[in-house]
Amino acid sequence: MASKDAQNQRRGLPSFLPGVPDPDQSLPASSSNPGNQAWQLSRPLPRSFLPTVSFPPGLEYLSQLDLIIIHQQVELLGMILGTETSNKYEIKNSLGQRIYFAVEESICFNRTFCSTLRSCTLRITDNSGREVITVNRPLRCNSCWCPCYLQELEIQAPPGTIVGYVAQKWDPFLPKFTIQNANKEDILKIVGPCVTCGCFGDVNFEVKTINEKLTIGKISKYWSGFVNDVFTNADNFGIHVPADLDVTVKAAMIGACFLFDFMFFEHSLAGL
Repeated sequence: MASKDAQNQRRGLPSFLPGVPDPDQSLPASSSNPGNQAWQLSRPLPRSFLPTVSFPPGLEYLSQLDLIIIHQQVELLGMILGTETSNKYEIKNSLGQRIYFAVEESICFNRTFCSTLRSCTLRITDNSGREVITVNRPLRCNSCWCPCYLQELEIQAPPGTIVGYVAQKWDPFLPKFTIQNANKEDILKIVGPCVTCGCFGDVNFEVKTINEKLTIGKISKYWSGFVNDVFTNADNFGIHVPADLDVTVKAAMIGACFLFDFMFFEHSLAGL
């Protein structure tokens, strides 16, 4: 698992975003399993970098990151029984150190009969077990031919305080989404490729300004190999963003990763 995480880290480092350390040089030499390390703030942020308002509790971890790695854990029970189980994700920094852990809460009926469209809640906790982000997904449609009642996520940070939304926008050809603030005002757009199956390669969703003239980052679903993509639902994502992007927007992009996983990559054959 450690070598696989290291491989994903190397492939996920953005060439267009400065300041990302080389994971091969930054990992402690004595660590045999760096993917299981818990990340902590190594030193105080420079005073000039600190915003005029405080971060929502727990989101200060995101303030220094320009690469966020999301690794879905393999559910052996689901593989053996062929059933849909609740998803679990590890959220890591560019060094492979875990900063958050996400667990899906949903009922068996929804997972069985609604499958990838199911309503659910994803609870994201930090390494102390404190819930810092809540992602609510209602039951909605998912069709390029149906412009009504499309996918939407609600992002709360801390739980109970809405900080943003991820909303699907109708388009007959491309997957399109917007990141919105708490007042449902559009902040950024996310535009995916026409084909999301990822035939032996990564699938990139570009993060753009509202007018779509400037790309500021991307959300990538990494291709993790033929056997893994065909026989498991364990997906790996990388979120590439400017380090000084608002932490609530970064939290919304983490929620967008979960939504993309459900919509495009949840079935084991989706990686073909």
